[in-house]
Amino acid sequence: MRIVSGKYRGMNLVEFKGNEIRPTADRVKENLFNILRNVINFSTALDLFCGSGNLGIECLSRGASYVHFNDLSKDSLKVLNQNLKKLKGGENYTVSNCDYLNCLSTINKKFDLILIDPPYKFDYVNSALTAIKKYQVLNANGIIVYEWDERYLGEVEGFKKIGERRYGRVYLTFFRLSEE
Repeated sequence: MRIVSGKYRGMNLVEFKGNEIRPTADRVKENLFNILRNVINFSTALDLFCGSGNLGIECLSRGASYVHFNDLSKDSLKVLNQNLKKLKGGENYTVSNCDYLNCLSTINKKFDLILIDPPYKFDYVNSALTAIKKYQVLNANGIIVYEWDERYLGEVEGFKKIGERRYGRVYLTFFRLSEE
């Protein structure tokens, strides 16, 4: 697992041992950030289920002005902190250790990009999107990316699905706030 592009390009990240955690594959990440290339520079991002920090650190590498990393797992945060120590400094980020709903309810910031990449065994899309709207943490033109191992066929009030891509068994679904 490595940083694909930007100022940290090629930097190898510390990975989890075992098969319990599934980081976003480099190929999927590269395609995701090619899609988001016009969004990342100077953006604010929330990596809601950050794990090792793979996606959020890629945001920083590509010019995001701020990233909030969140994960409930203390083991994830240990790996994240090892990866953050590899950065050259000067990066603007925050780390929180709480469940995703608590994170969304206590954040006092709006984001241009929210990355939702939970463990595949849990489907958090509806509850996460509902909380994002309730706590108003997405900027008006912001984008949400949901990574999961199934195609998203539902609808969430207040959001519009703006795209979906499949990479092997991984689906990336893109949402925006709908104009009401």
